[in-house]
Amino acid sequence: MNTNDYRIRPEKTEDHRAVENLVRESFWNVYRPGCSEHYVIHVLRDDPAFVKELDLVMEKDGVLIGQNMFMRTIIEADDGREIPVLTMGPIGIIPELKRKGYGKALLDHSLEKATEMGFGAVLFEGNIKFYGKSGFDYAGRFGIKYHDLPDDADASFFLCKELIPGYLDNVTGIYQTPRGYYVNDAEVDEFDKGFPPKEKLKLPGQIFG
Repeated sequence: MNTNDYRIRPEKTEDHRAVENLVRESFWNVYRPGCSEHYVIHVLRDDPAFVKELDLVMEKDGVLIGQNMFMRTIIEADDGREIPVLTMGPIGIIPELKRKGYGKALLDHSLEKATEMGFGAVLFEGNIKFYGKSGFDYAGRFGIKYHDLPDDADASFFLCKELIPGYLDNVTGIYQTPRGYYVNDAEVDEFDKGFPPKEKLKLPGQIFG
């Protein structure tokens, strides 16, 4: 990857459909047969928790190749406080350019911008093998639990990065996923009809089924 062959900029209204298709291509049959992420981003743009300033796209040779977005949420602290934090995603790169460094470049740029805006921490679900390279660690090491997850369940998917060093010092509690991420399967299927047909496949390694 040449660091001069791409640019990262805010998403524009006229990008919406192309970005939704990009997300669909990036996530199709990855975590489940088909995907819902393209509908999720469609819905989240109108959510009050959506951070418009962190709604970013990546271009290469004038073509959209990636996107990332953030939402405001909270940690319900054990001492009764509500700690403002960010959650992230979907973040996606077109399939033919995955594992070439573009995803990490987009992620790192996004995190730098979030830091500049004064946000304290980002928590979300992801793979530590990838996101650990950008400074994420297991959220459990910060004393933060994932909502509705039993104490003995595997929480290795739940990651955290402090943007302000020490922001989560003396904080323990429960992270809450913004409600906007929970979408109706029937609504996803109806929305998907507006895109070119693709085959849903059940593949090894999918989380949902």
